[in-house]
Amino acid sequence: MVKQLKHDRHTVPLLTDYMVFSPKYREKILAGKVAMVAKAIIRKTCKNLNVEVIDMSASLDHIHIFIQYPPQYSVSFIAKKLNGRTIIRKG
Repeated sequence: MVKQLKHDRHTVPLLTDYMVFSPKYREKILAGKVAMVAKAIIRKTCKNLNVEVIDMSASLDHIHIFIQYPPQYSVSFIAKKLNGRTIIRKG
């Protein structure tokens, strides 16, 4: 499978990153609907930022995300946006 590269005006960027997000105190709360909702929020936020989610998986206490992102964003900016939207508190 050959994937199409995204072309800018003068560049052909292929920026990818692997991130792991975990709930506060690494609580084991990412099961069932909570994991589904967290994944949906992450996908929606990435879509709004024009970030492509290549792969995502959830365990009980963390979520793995592999993304491809445009060059105008830094990894820290993307992580801040995702973390700010998906704060999961036990309660």
